[in-house]
Amino acid sequence: MDITTVTSYRFARTRADLALTPGEKVLAGGTWLMSEPQPDVTGFVDITRMGWPDVEILPDGLRLAATCTIARFVAWSRGEVAPAAPDEWRATAAIPDAAHALLMSFKVWNTATVGGNVCQSFTAAAMVSLLAALDGVAVIWTPDGGERRQLVAEFVTGQAANTLQPGEVLRALEVSAPAMRARVSLHKMALAELGRSGIVVSGRREEDGSTVVAVTASTLTPHVFRYPGLPALAQLQSDVTSPSDFFTDALGEADWRRAVTAVLAERVRADLAEEDA
Repeated sequence: MDITTVTSYRFARTRADLALTPGEKVLAGGTWLMSEPQPDVTGFVDITRMGWPDVEILPDGLRLAATCTIARFVAWSRGEVAPAAPDEWRATAAIPDAAHALLMSFKVWNTATVGGNVCQSFTAAAMVSLLAALDGVAVIWTPDGGERRQLVAEFVTGQAANTLQPGEVLRALEVSAPAMRARVSLHKMALAELGRSGIVVSGRREEDGSTVVAVTASTLTPHVFRYPGLPALAQLQSDVTSPSDFFTDALGEADWRRAVTAVLAERVRADLAEEDA
């Protein structure tokens, strides 16, 4: 749509260009910013010319540029674009499942970015669901020239709310090598066949047997539960249904979300237990 309040559009090519004037808003894919009026925005600062590599394989894990599109992230996970993921990174298999939790057109699919999905911080943000289970870390550039790091699960503080402060820019998202080597499972549920996910439960089990399970989409904030081994089913279901912020909206009642969360947690646990069979 036409954003009638916007009178300027510029590309950021250096970090200095990220200094925003009043009314300016950082834009990468811009699929949400362009979808509805933005009465407080008078200018866009496009960060897609910063030259950040979409995907980097580092000695300690994966580094994903905030400007990497979701479509390219999926293509990378399938081995369709370089750099190739190490063979032992089993977590890459969960990336397409997470991405397809989004309901989007072909145009949005090829434009929306991983960083934008995290920064928008909707309860059903598919990249948040994935990164919460993987203990993904948000690398945030601060306006004083420094940076801070925060778990994605803690970065999101509510529906469309996060800890990003004025002048801060999400630079990258990182996942450790042990998390990328983990067995990962993601299950989701929606009331409508083509509706956004009303519940997502995702989990990982690392090589030492430690297990992490994350609840997203059904609660206003991500909830992450950690266990030294595979948790007993009763304990897991008690934990994942314990949050107080299950919510009701047009896509589902809070009680329905809580009950189905327990069912999906059972499926995630079964997936993570397969290697013990």
